[in-house]
Amino acid sequence: MNDTFDVGSMSTTSRLVMGTGGGFRSLALLREALVAAEATIATVALRRVDHTVPGSIYDLLAELGVALLPNTAGCYSAPEAIKIAEMAREAFETNLVKLEVIGDDVTLLPDTTETLVAAQELVRRGFEVWAYTSDDLIVAERLEQAGCVAVMPLGSPIGSGLGIRNPHAIALITERLRVPVLLDAGVGTASDAALAMELGCAGVLAASAINGAIDPVLMAGALRDAVRAGRAAHQAGRIPPRRYAEASTSALGRPDLFTA
Repeated sequence: MNDTFDVGSMSTTSRLVMGTGGGFRSLALLREALVAAEATIATVALRRVDHTVPGSIYDLLAELGVALLPNTAGCYSAPEAIKIAEMAREAFETNLVKLEVIGDDVTLLPDTTETLVAAQELVRRGFEVWAYTSDDLIVAERLEQAGCVAVMPLGSPIGSGLGIRNPHAIALITERLRVPVLLDAGVGTASDAALAMELGCAGVLAASAINGAIDPVLMAGALRDAVRAGRAAHQAGRIPPRRYAEASTSALGRPDLFTA
């Protein structure tokens, strides 16, 4: 079955996007995790990694053939995020950008007002914007209307590992939007990723769940399989939940229940 993951001009087979973050203990371990995850896209924060240093994350991604998705992590305003995006475009000759504008340095929740302002301007400048946002349906719709190629609602705060705290909100967003929806932030383990896909997400981004695990490589493989299983379950269509039991085998035609 041909089930490609299409976002803007990008088309790939893996629906698990890796966040490289700063939590990996070594580049060697990051390499193993990327290979185990079979990731074809990875995000890197331009503000946190010097792309001019030889042997950096950027070199590793190029070596493995993993597409780079620069992100604006660490930005707290629209002008700041726009500036970082322009720097990334100049450094890597790409119009792709994962937009993050944080509103609070304790919870790391997104500033949705500044995110929308930045998204509108970046789209106007020719960027393909993957927008990190809250699980608010209206904000998600506004980001789609602004021209974002992907909308990425959080399941719970960044790095919390709390999973999807409001599945109903995520389901509403996936049902309403036409652009791909990826769960971004909050994944703690494989079941969180599977649930996101069952709710209709087109993909999942995971960073802390992998680099913070006791065995990051094993967790990367688990998340890979969870995303695939969740996707298959969503396509298969689950049975409707029922309040009471219903026999899996029909009583129709059973001779022991026949009465003359």
